[in-house]
Parts: sequence; structure tokens; C-alpha cells
Amino acid sequence: MLESPGTESPRPDMPTRAILRHTPLFAIEAVAVDTETTGLDPRSARLLEVGAVVIRGSILQEETAFRRLVASPEPIPAAATAVHGIENSDLADAPTFAEVYAELIDFIGDRPVIGHAVGFDLAVFKRECALAAIPFRTWPALDIRLLAQVAVPDLAEFSLERLAAWLGIQVTDRHRALADALLAARVFIGLVPFLRDIEVRTVAEAEAACRSLSRVLENYYHAGWVEPGADLPERDRHVVGRRLDGYPYRHRIRDLMRCPPVFVCDDAAMRLALGVMTDNRISSVFVGDRAASAASLGIVTERDILRTLRQRGAAALDEPVATIAARPLITVPEDAFVYRAIGRMRRFSIRHLAAVTEANQVSGALSARDLLRWRADAAIVLGDDIDAAEDVAALARAWAKVPAMASALLDEAVSARDIAGIIARELGAAVNRATKLAEQQIAAEGLGESPCPYSVLILGSAGRGESLLALDQDHAIIFARGQVHGTEDRWFERLGVRIAEILHTIGVPYCLGGVMAGNSAFRGSLDTWRSRIAHWIDRAAPEDLLNVDIFFDFRPVCGDGMLAAQLWNEAWKAARASPPFLLLLTEAAQGHRAPISFLGRLKTEDGRIDLKRYGLWPIVRCARLLALRHGVPCHSTTERFDGLRALGISGTDLAAAAEAHERFLELILKAQLADLAAGQRVSNRVPLKLIAAENGASRLRADLRLAASLYEVTHDHLVAIPR
Repeated sequence: MLESPGTESPRPDMPTRAILRHTPLFAIEAVAVDTETTGLDPRSARLLEVGAVVIRGSILQEETAFRRLVASPEPIPAAATAVHGIENSDLADAPTFAEVYAELIDFIGDRPVIGHAVGFDLAVFKRECALAAIPFRTWPALDIRLLAQVAVPDLAEFSLERLAAWLGIQVTDRHRALADALLAARVFIGLVPFLRDIEVRTVAEAEAACRSLSRVLENYYHAGWVEPGADLPERDRHVVGRRLDGYPYRHRIRDLMRCPPVFVCDDAAMRLALGVMTDNRISSVFVGDRAASAASLGIVTERDILRTLRQRGAAALDEPVATIAARPLITVPEDAFVYRAIGRMRRFSIRHLAAVTEANQVSGALSARDLLRWRADAAIVLGDDIDAAEDVAALARAWAKVPAMASALLDEAVSARDIAGIIARELGAAVNRATKLAEQQIAAEGLGESPCPYSVLILGSAGRGESLLALDQDHAIIFARGQVHGTEDRWFERLGVRIAEILHTIGVPYCLGGVMAGNSAFRGSLDTWRSRIAHWIDRAAPEDLLNVDIFFDFRPVCGDGMLAAQLWNEAWKAARASPPFLLLLTEAAQGHRAPISFLGRLKTEDGRIDLKRYGLWPIVRCARLLALRHGVPCHSTTERFDGLRALGISGTDLAAAAEAHERFLELILKAQLADLAAGQRVSNRVPLKLIAAENGASRLRADLRLAASLYEVTHDHLVAIPR
């Protein structure tokens, strides 16, 4: 990444910069730039021509390409004309640099620039700005020459022609600005898969990899080019420039929605519907059977009825309200955060939403009036962009907003637990959107639509609402009917594989344990899942239960919510009725001793401690197992501890575990954000120096010892329960 220094025009909003750094290279929207000049030394060369073209999701937007000649106050050397063919007479009517640069700024906007040895082009711009006494605009920039040396360091040379030949790209009209910009863009697109193969997937990772080429960068500096990465780490922080209001990220829809929801029948007269709204002092009613799925319902507002009266007169009041009901109903999950409702209203340009349960039944109503003080503006970083993504690249760009949001909320003192809940919600939304894109791909291949109703489930930390930024995929599919390896199962296998491919592409890696719907063990009909659960409970050995416990955290994110609710209720009931099964799960989870030496020192690997393995896992499993046994049908660890306390099942260990859980989440999240800022791959391993700076080693030692003791606490508690 290059950051051009010097006098700056106003910088783009920080959210754009932070989001860009987390965006996969294949998905970025950028501008490839090239220049033609009077010479090769940017300290003396004058600009003659600029060419630029937009790359959006690895697709060139050639129809809107930018090409301008630039008036030069100095004659063009014959040697330069021999290279690019531009003569003095060609510039007779050309605009000045100041005019062209203003147009170029508008064309590029806040997008990053890409070019082959782009530090030269930026250095030329910088000098021309100084000579014209105008501000020098800065853009993030990716240098194709540097990226190529990262991706394929053994190539004999890294000229644009050589890279194009290596990638099999045809070269035409070389040494004119637009032609070279187009060629540079195609080479960049061709390099992306090679970078992905060496785990350089995002802009931040590319930036970090380029900074490692110290000898090459030193040559750039001596040649007078703009220095790559100048002052970038400090200025391109993972924060939102404007203060972010934490309220929409702390509160959920259920905290604000009006309930119970008000319904009228399809055949009710508009007159009746208007009276119901007046009597209840509400501005909308739902139309249909309150017990039905939200997919079959409609909504009518006061404005709809008034508009109808104006168009058709008073006689319309006796017509069925169903004739003007808006369908399909736009919904938002009742346990989603408020920012989701703000974004959805903005996307659909509506003023009313239905809040729904996981079974997709309407549980409340939300209006723009309810959200008035939390109006939709640029401070709502995430909005509804994931649900609105039209293709995989757009989904990747939307997903890249999540780390920037997490950092901004942490700066605003939003709890790590709430941030983890938001990340999990967005991951669920990403799986939902990936499922719909996968369905489109399958249909486009002539394989038809789904053969029966189904539900896609997310498992583990995502299902609990406790995801951080070191994510992988944990998902499953349940479908209404079909045999193992039958027609239905084969269709859903394709769907599961496509979902996993899309998620991996946008930056949610494959699950190394294979917990993905493309794997037959995590896909099946309702009857298949019932048989699977019966096997776990009646006959499984501890070694067979490696991934079984995370199943009990599942949450549906796409498809038939009623199908998922039925399986959830049956699975929880069966597990609760079998203490031996819960003991097997407990035994399968044992073995994580606190990483503390005999002398009380923290044991580290490369200066880090895996706080998910040694801290979060024991706490999560304790809460899950006790919740299963005592019938606390909640998803999150916090809700499970709260539910246990409500039943009178409490104690110092459980209360302390809930507090330690929050501290572990915060430490891991801070470490992950720091790693992302440095362009490193994130993990659940926290540096000892961060631990010392935050809670201190003594607090962490106490939390780790507590977490390690929870196996015995859980085991003893389950053994004490009569069978």
C-alpha cells in the first residue's frame, strides 16, 4: 500500500479507509492509473497524459474510462516521443494540469489507486501539484510491481510486459496512458489468485507483504518515487472518523418494538382497519392470520388508507383491506440490534417493519417514529449492506465493514460481549445472503430450485451470538424430506458446497473440522437429524462427540424457521432427559489445563496464549451443559448463566465465570484488531504484552484457573442429579 505524503486535500471519511483494508483483493473497487511523461525521473519529468479505469469486483468498467492529455510548459524530448508517440502539436489544445487533476480527483473519488510502479505516477502528481500551487490529494495505492514480487518472487523480471506475458494477457498499444492503465488492471486481476494462494487475501495483508520488500522500497526512495506505506499505520487506523453512537449497537429490536402486534383479517374492511389503528394509537396493522408465517402476511398503514381514499373516494372504506396490503412483509429478527432496523428501513425506503421470531412469526411492530432519534446516517456503519449484496464481490465489500465497526464500538466502550453479538448477527446475515447467491448459481446451471423446504443453521459461537474476528464456518442444513444420498440430499449437498465456497471467498475461511453443510454429517432431512440425535444420546462414545456439543447452539438464518424450531425443541428435550449423554459431552471436553507453570508463570507459545482454548471453551461448555440439563433454552452463554440463576442454580464459580467470559472476549477482540491493523492473520492467541497492558497477568491467571476448574464443577453437578 502506498500513502502519498505532502500537502493534503480533505481526506475521505475514515470508515472508507478502514473498510478498504479488510476488503478481499478480488472484491475491491479501485482505479488503475498510468501516466506518460517527458522523462523517467519524477523530480524533473512533466506530465503529458493520464489514463485511468475503474475495477469493480475484478471487472473492468471500460465504458467509463478516463483519458486526458495535459498541456506541458516544456517541449517534449524526442526520446520521450519515440516511446509514447506524443508530440508537442498534440498538446496544442490540451487543458492545464490543474484542470485535469480536478477531473481526475472526481473520477477516482475515495477509491484506492492501482498501478505498475505507481509510486512514480504519484510522485509526478505530487511535483505537478507543487508547481501549480494546488493541494496534492492522497489515495491509498497498491503497486502491481511489488505485489508481483510478493506473489511470484522467482520471476526473472517484473516489467508490465513480462507480467502480462506470464499471465497470458495480450499486450496492445503499449506506452499510452489508458492502454497501460487497462493492462495494469488486467495484470492485477490476474495476480489476485496467486496472492490468495500464499494467504495474501485482503488489502491490509497485501500492504503488509509489500512493506516487507525493504530492499525494493529503498530503491523506490532513491529514485524519488512516493515512499510506499509512508505514515500509514498511524493514520489509517481501524476507527470511524466521526463519533459512533453506540445505542443502536447496544439495544435490540425487542427492546423497542410494540407488542403484541395488532392484526386484522384479509377480508376486513378498510374502515375496520382504520378504526383499529385509531383505537390502539398505532400507524399500521398486519393483515392475515396472526399464527401464520410472516411470509404470508401483509401490512397496511394509515398513509395507505388515506392515499386510497384520495384516489377512490369514501366508498373504498368498505373494500377488503387485503386489496391494498403491502406484500411481502419486510421483517427484522426481534433479537437483532437496532442498527439493523435503521439500515433496513433506509434500504427499502419504508417506515414500518415487522419483528419476527426465529420461527418467522410476527412478534412485534417497529416504526420510523420508534427509531426517530436513531436516524439512518453515515455513523451507522453496517446498515443493511450484507442483505442487499447483489453478488459475491458486493458481499465481500459489505463483510469488510465488520472489523471497522468492531473497532469503532470498542472505542465507544461498547462491551465486547455486545460486539461479539453484532459480529455473529452479521455472520448469520452473510450465510443467509451466501445461501441465496448459491441458489441463484445452482438455478443458473439448470439444476432447479430446492426440492423441498429447508433451513440453513449456524452453529457454535455464531449460533450463540459470541463470534469474534478469527472466524471459520460452522453451518448445517436441515430439509423437510429425503433419504441420505437421495435426490434431495444431492441437491442440498451442492447448496452446502456453494455456500462454503462463497463464504471462504469473502473472507470467512473453511472450517478445518469440516463442520459445513457440504459434509454429509452436517446435512440431512428432519428424520435423518432425528436418527443422528438419537444415536448421539443413546450410543455415542466420547470420541464420537467432537463436534456434537456445538450443534446445541444452532440458530436458523435462512429458510423455514419452523423446521429449525421443531428440531431445536426435540434435540434440547432429548438431551435434557439424558444425564449420561451430558456426562459424555463433559468427558469429551476435558483436558485443557490452565497454561500456568509450577512457579505461577503464564505459559506462552511465541509470546501468546490461546484464550479461546484455555478460557472461553471451558466457560461456554459449562454454561451449555448446565443449561441443557436444567431446561434453559437460550443460545448465549450470558443468557444461560442468567437462566440458571433464575432457577436458583447459582454459586460463586458460575457468577465469576460469567465475568471472566467478558474479560476473555475483550482481550481476544483487542488482540485481533491489533493484528488486523498490522496486516496479520487474526487468531485467538493473545500477546502477553497486551495482557500486561490491559488486565495484568495476575487477573488472567485467576481467570484461567477458574476456567480450568469448571470441568470438575460441571461434572460434579451432573453426577449429583438423580437419573
